[in-house]
Amino acid sequence: LITILCVSLGFSVSIYNVTSQSIYLRWPKFSGASSYRVTATAVNTVGHSLLAHFRDVTLKGTLTSLIPNTVYAIQAEAIDKAGIILAQAQIIQSTAPDIPVIDQAYSKLSNSITVEWRAVPGATSYLLTAEGGDSLIEAMVANSPGTLTGLKPATLYRITIRSINSGGKSQPSPSRKTKTVLAAPVLSVSSPTCDSIAVSWKAVYMASGFFVSLMRSDGLGRMLKENTTNTSLTFTNLDPGTLYTIKAYAWNANRIPGDDFTYNQRTRPNTPADVQVAFSSGALRAIVSWMPTEGALTYSVTASSGLLKLTCNTSSASCVVPSLQCGSEYYTSVTAYNDAGSSKPTDAVNLETIPCAPVNVSVEEDEAGHLLVSWSSVNLGHYYVVFVKSDDGLEMHCNTSHLQCHFQSDCGFTYFISVFAYNKAGQSPLGDVFNYTTAPCCPSDLRAAFVSSDTVQVTWAPVRGAEAYETRAVGWGGTVLCNDTATACTLSALQCNTRYRITVYSFSEARGSNTSCASKYVATAPCTPEIKNISKGAHSVISVHWQSNNKEATYIVTARGEAGLWHCTSSGNSCILNNLPCGSAFSVSAIARSPVGQSLPSYSVPLETAPCCPDDLILTQVTQSVTNISWTVGVGAQTYITTLESPKGQVMCHTLQNYCLLGCITCSTNYTVSLKAISETGLASSCTYQGYSSSVCCPSGVKLYRLSNNGIRVYWQASDTTINYNADLQGSKGNFTCTPSSGRSHCDITELPCGDIYTMVVSPVAEKGSKVTFCPKKIYSVTCSGSSVGMVIYRGKSNAE
Repeated sequence: LITILCVSLGFSVSIYNVTSQSIYLRWPKFSGASSYRVTATAVNTVGHSLLAHFRDVTLKGTLTSLIPNTVYAIQAEAIDKAGIILAQAQIIQSTAPDIPVIDQAYSKLSNSITVEWRAVPGATSYLLTAEGGDSLIEAMVANSPGTLTGLKPATLYRITIRSINSGGKSQPSPSRKTKTVLAAPVLSVSSPTCDSIAVSWKAVYMASGFFVSLMRSDGLGRMLKENTTNTSLTFTNLDPGTLYTIKAYAWNANRIPGDDFTYNQRTRPNTPADVQVAFSSGALRAIVSWMPTEGALTYSVTASSGLLKLTCNTSSASCVVPSLQCGSEYYTSVTAYNDAGSSKPTDAVNLETIPCAPVNVSVEEDEAGHLLVSWSSVNLGHYYVVFVKSDDGLEMHCNTSHLQCHFQSDCGFTYFISVFAYNKAGQSPLGDVFNYTTAPCCPSDLRAAFVSSDTVQVTWAPVRGAEAYETRAVGWGGTVLCNDTATACTLSALQCNTRYRITVYSFSEARGSNTSCASKYVATAPCTPEIKNISKGAHSVISVHWQSNNKEATYIVTARGEAGLWHCTSSGNSCILNNLPCGSAFSVSAIARSPVGQSLPSYSVPLETAPCCPDDLILTQVTQSVTNISWTVGVGAQTYITTLESPKGQVMCHTLQNYCLLGCITCSTNYTVSLKAISETGLASSCTYQGYSSSVCCPSGVKLYRLSNNGIRVYWQASDTTINYNADLQGSKGNFTCTPSSGRSHCDITELPCGDIYTMVVSPVAEKGSKVTFCPKKIYSVTCSGSSVGMVIYRGKSNAE
């Protein structure tokens, strides 16, 4: 035993197939073995065993003629050439059950064949096989009958069956040929109308004709049957909204029916009846109701208005169509639906909605105290009602078929205005509520008072509705505005001499200004005169000219200076100031005065009168050609110009002092004397004085001659023969004078002491007897010749000359 176990190492036997009477074995090649011996002994059956020998090159073998469904103990032995068992292996294996026998095979469905057989002892399951063309279909079943599915319709199959247990499968049974029946026609069913059903199908392979039946699914009524070779059929005169069962099959040339096809189809519902439409004005919706119709699953309500369509779907016998548009006419119909389709829509029921709220509403005061409310007409609006409520709670309304209404209104109120349109369906929705604020009331107790010549303060009492005030003063030259929330306003910079229309307009944000307020007229004071020119006439007459631009005004001109006040008055454009003192400075201004008031004074114009002429003027001839003039000071004078004028010429002197030396005086000439006093600003007064006559000309060619006795003769050339002359000789020994007769140009001095030096001068004698003192003096030496006069020698002019 031990030896056997040892040599068994590395040797084994396995089963690779089993049938009802065969077992297929394999083993590995064993070293040293020259043959192999296999013994199969039935375990539960006495005396049944099988022995088989195989050459050393054979490594697998088959045991046949075994008993089906029997358990065998199988032993494999490796034997060498001496017959010694080199190794052995054992295995237990059962044979498959016996081969089944098919009693019958038939097809009731186009995709299956049913097989019936007698049960095989020991079989735990069966393998059905269908071979047809290129296809092989198998099915494992537990017992008879068994069905092969997944087959093709109208196809011939070879059917076999094998029994199976834990040991394996039996050999296939003898085959049986069976053909599947025709396929069922695939129906396409519809209900074109509420009383008909249309059935159609595609052609079925190998079919010679078709059978179609129709019956109410609830079993009521009779069954309708049709045999046809066509592929469509229509059943009519059916009940609307009723479920029908349609069954159809195809039959072949032997009139063997194929698979049947069953389809449930409902006819379309009938058109709903007794449609009622009610309008809900508050929600702009329509409530539509009707009598239910048989077989209807849902209903659809359509409300059409032009291109607009509104729908409502429901499964009940009423429906609410929302979101209707105001001012529209809808045509409402109801359609019933089920799974077959829709019924015919009902005849349209006309529905008019409420009118829309009026638009283009305008509110205006066509005149003070009257509100005009107007609007545009709206579709389906039969008449209109306007409600007007003021902010104090008072409400008014107007009912009209026109497009406007008039209402009484008060200033300073806010009115809330709503316009509604009406028809048989009801009232339009609330549109825009317009608030219209009337113009604020006009200010009352208007007062205007001047606070200055160009400024007026206007006051008034507060009024209803006014948030601010605008004071407007309109004159011919323009407009002055003042805006304030207070009840007073000061208008400044008004134009003088202007009549203003002053109006206070009340203002509100909502309405603006009330332009119907009354005005008050106020005139301003005269304009300030503008002095255009001041001219000076003779005799201290000052003429003042101004621009006269005021009506009914009297002008007062005032000259104001250190010397006092001077006035003149005129209603024209000039007046004269008389008796103004000379040499004085004044400030001249003018005012205009009228019953309205007094203007502001004009700008002052400086006025300076000409300097006063000196009261006294003294002329003293210094020499024959030089005269000294002096005078008293003239008030207001700064410089002086003195002039001596004669036909022979003019002599002039300009000086700051009150005296002047005039040269180039012509002797024996009558001069007119004039003086011009000039002020610091250049004003001048021309003063004329008594004429001045220059002294008689001194004689020329004065000579001294000795006479034959001690007498001396003085000789000269007279400038005027009508002038008397006087000759004076002054010496240390005495003074001597001689006066010739009129018309003579010499005179003699007798008994003149000789031996002395004499200063001699010949002077003309004025009418009044005065002598000219500025004639040239000559010096002579009178020598003695014995006791008599000797030589007379000219020694020149005196030093004073």
